[in-house]
Amino acid sequence: MTEHTRDHTVAPPITGSPTGWNSDRGESNGWEHGTLRRAVVHGVRLFNDRAFHESHDCFEAEWYNYGRGTTESAFLHGMVQVAAGAYKRADFDDDGGMRSLFETALQYLQDVPSDYYGVDAVEVRATLENALEDPSRIDGWRIPLDGDRPTARPIDYEFAADLE
Repeated sequence: MTEHTRDHTVAPPITGSPTGWNSDRGESNGWEHGTLRRAVVHGVRLFNDRAFHESHDCFEAEWYNYGRGTTESAFLHGMVQVAAGAYKRADFDDDGGMRSLFETALQYLQDVPSDYYGVDAVEVRATLENALEDPSRIDGWRIPLDGDRPTARPIDYEFAADLE
């Protein structure tokens, strides 16, 4: 863990023991990278609220903390592509653009562990693959986080606005 990715205000997972968290780790309430978990929580909630641009910003801002070739970087880059693809479909009715972004996302998410920082990466990959065939498969889809599908609260929008 590097000092710049610690965040002691980030809570432990609601359920399970996702990759990136260890109850015996004191720093960042058990998270290897507390800032990554914080970005994931806000990004997923915003995505689930159909605030795709804001979700994208949460993942993108955190992505810059990690070097090429890391799982953290691949995961965040993939999630940036997921949010951008959903944005293309929802706001521009651009299924071709969505497909292109989802194909790239699948490449980045290919080797990400199944429960990564609370995100069900297996379901994310399966949904993206299904959306390549039928783009409507992402309409109304919410990303699972800690076994739930939470939507945004005012604090999530505030977090995204502070990134600008």
